[in-house]
Amino acid sequence: MGDPLRSLTRIVRGALLVGLLIWTWQFARVPMGVAASESVLHLPNLVFHEAGHVLFTPFGRFLTVLGGSLFQFALPLALAIAFLTQRNPFGAAVCTWWAGQNLLDVAPYIADARALKLVLLGGRTGAEVQGHDWEYLLATLGWMRFDRAIGLGAHRLGLLMMIGALAWGAVYVVQNPEESPDLPGD
Repeated sequence: MGDPLRSLTRIVRGALLVGLLIWTWQFARVPMGVAASESVLHLPNLVFHEAGHVLFTPFGRFLTVLGGSLFQFALPLALAIAFLTQRNPFGAAVCTWWAGQNLLDVAPYIADARALKLVLLGGRTGAEVQGHDWEYLLATLGWMRFDRAIGLGAHRLGLLMMIGALAWGAVYVVQNPEESPDLPGD
């Protein structure tokens, strides 16, 4: 008979993957922006978005504005790398899923650059406050006419990352049934 902790770890990881798969399906089956903005992850993601603006302040206006979306996406990737350095591919897969989900969260913001209809943190639309991050970024780059295409691309890339991360996590769970979780004091 195997170690009960190993069996429990495998069951919990499998259950987490099933939950993330269901959540991914919910994100994928509705139009861009609907599920992401209503997700329980939206507000925590928003905290990291706003922190990114502050962190990138020393690098000029363009990077300060970009820093919000950039940090929101890069933080989960940095955590995935940290898990990999700790030899925890499953944790890395979950963080990669989260990075993909953040792309879904940012995608409608990008796609709204011309319309400026998205309600922002202060409760007003971009049109009411004379623009928002992605309106500034795309206008500065001369890419404003591509806002919807770039937003849709971010949305699709996010879904692909989420699906890929789930596959990675599932393969890992199946191929490593005897892995024991690291416990304090081991």
